[in-house]
Amino acid sequence: MSAAPTLVVIGGGPRGTGVIERIAANARELYGDSPLDIHLVDPHPAGGGRIWRPDQSPLLWMNSMAEDVTMFTDDTVELAGPVVDGPALHAWAEDVRAGRVTPDAEPAVLAEIHGLTGQTFPSRRLQSAYLRWTYRRALAALPPTVTVREHRTTALAVTGPRGGRQRVRLKGRTEPLLADLVVLTVGHLDAEPDPEQAELSDFAARHGLIHLPPDFTADTDLSALPAGEPVIVRGFGLAFVDLMVLLTEGRGGRHENGVYVPSGQEPVLYVGSRRGVPYHSKIGYTWTGERPPLPRYLTPEWADGLLGRPGPLDFRRDVWPLVAKELGHAHYHRLFTAHPERTALEFEVFEAKYAAADPGSPELDGLVAAAVPDPADRLDLEALDRPLDGVTYESAEALQDGLRAYITADLTRRHDPDHSTDLAVFVGLLSAYAQLVRLGDIGGWWHGFFSYLASGPPGPRLEQLLALSRAGIVRFLGASVTVTADEERGLFRASSPTVPGARTEARALVEARLPDPSLRHTASPLLRALYEGGAAVTDTGLLAVDPADSRVLDREGTPHPRRFALGPFTTARNSGAFTRPRTGGPAFRQNDDAARAALTFLRDLSCRDRLAS
Repeated sequence: MSAAPTLVVIGGGPRGTGVIERIAANARELYGDSPLDIHLVDPHPAGGGRIWRPDQSPLLWMNSMAEDVTMFTDDTVELAGPVVDGPALHAWAEDVRAGRVTPDAEPAVLAEIHGLTGQTFPSRRLQSAYLRWTYRRALAALPPTVTVREHRTTALAVTGPRGGRQRVRLKGRTEPLLADLVVLTVGHLDAEPDPEQAELSDFAARHGLIHLPPDFTADTDLSALPAGEPVIVRGFGLAFVDLMVLLTEGRGGRHENGVYVPSGQEPVLYVGSRRGVPYHSKIGYTWTGERPPLPRYLTPEWADGLLGRPGPLDFRRDVWPLVAKELGHAHYHRLFTAHPERTALEFEVFEAKYAAADPGSPELDGLVAAAVPDPADRLDLEALDRPLDGVTYESAEALQDGLRAYITADLTRRHDPDHSTDLAVFVGLLSAYAQLVRLGDIGGWWHGFFSYLASGPPGPRLEQLLALSRAGIVRFLGASVTVTADEERGLFRASSPTVPGARTEARALVEARLPDPSLRHTASPLLRALYEGGAAVTDTGLLAVDPADSRVLDREGTPHPRRFALGPFTTARNSGAFTRPRTGGPAFRQNDDAARAALTFLRDLSCRDRLAS
């Protein structure tokens, strides 16, 4: 009797868990009761994987509220397989409190679960418990003829012919795993230093300085950063927020009634970035009333038309104008329906003229100016993207005051339903991302813009940032920050045109951002071997996959019949790690398509093997 077909899933985080959930959902329809062996490879516990592992600081939060996180499909998701209902994070916590669910969680995490509400920003280790439970539920839903074996190690390479079994080489194991199919869900990538980072590291080594390159903040050894010393930080997104927390509360400081009480162990963080401001706060209220009909302009037919055009896409020329019009549609639909007293036209008249006007045209600008009297009610995406462009301050102290006022205004606006157009734009961004993911690699700018506007930190984190600024623990550098290495003095020096002539010197430099998801520069031997073995990558280094089912493409554009890949290192990257309930998240569809294709292949293979025997 022939052996059962074998599927190897490399990566046990949310993506790997999601693929196994979809295999369980589709197995009875597509695979029946035939035997199947699944091997899950990850050095970290299955469910959460590396990023959401349970053994990390309780100070590190998710940047989503509990009610905005789910691992389960619903009827808004377009997928071929069955919808399998499951609880969002806050509902799962209610099940735990009611005794309907028993999580794998330590007492401190259980206590957090019992205090969780829909509006709570949970710790990452609490999310780890939810993911672990989701994984175990998926295992329980598999047919009894399917076995799952976990390998707590690292996959080093996948080799093998297109028409035969694949060999998955594992760290610490002599013999490879033999696989009929391999699914790569390895998540975010470590990277080898690029030329600039290598030069900075060499400079730091020669002069006895500290240089921390792009990395996952939770994995970075921050003990080398001395108390009381200046540290230049490049990056003002979520990686900076983690850094800020670990170097303040993580070193014994505390926040009391809006005031930061230092421990004396904190360094002084001089932070700047391209924009010079933090990501926008998460919105602190819920939707009420009519939703904008989306997508309006970024339709599947529009995406099909772009994909059918010859030659490469240029994001700014081919995509962005209609994205801007789509976001404007969401913004003005909300303004006219929820705040009509701030408009000067009938909505039907405005909507017809808006639809007829070309994106970015004088006609469109004139229409908005006539229909929306207050400029503060108009959507200006360029100003949102670069708020410090053309802005200068006469001194570093004036910049501190100016940035504190900017952050305070952002917090106020993002928690005020009178500005619910911001929430409409957020909904528009989610809708736009679902369409743009079909276009493959459209460059990094869009993902960064989305994250800046829609995936920023919880409001309480920006309150803490303000307190740290007032305490002198965080100092703002401004926009378009440059860092130079002074060989003569043996120091890093940062400057920004926001404060002309100002210079900040330090013996430590931290790059507060994730490594770029490029296979050309990845530190993963698995993905480096895949690239060197002929897998196709885009200009920015993303792994090219078939949009139909996420099979890995070679450099001639041919899908590999036995290799799949899903996640942020691929052309099918998504807007975030998790999906908001009832938003039709494209990650669910991708997981489902890949699982169904894998099960169909393995079923047919099993039938051929039985016939041959």
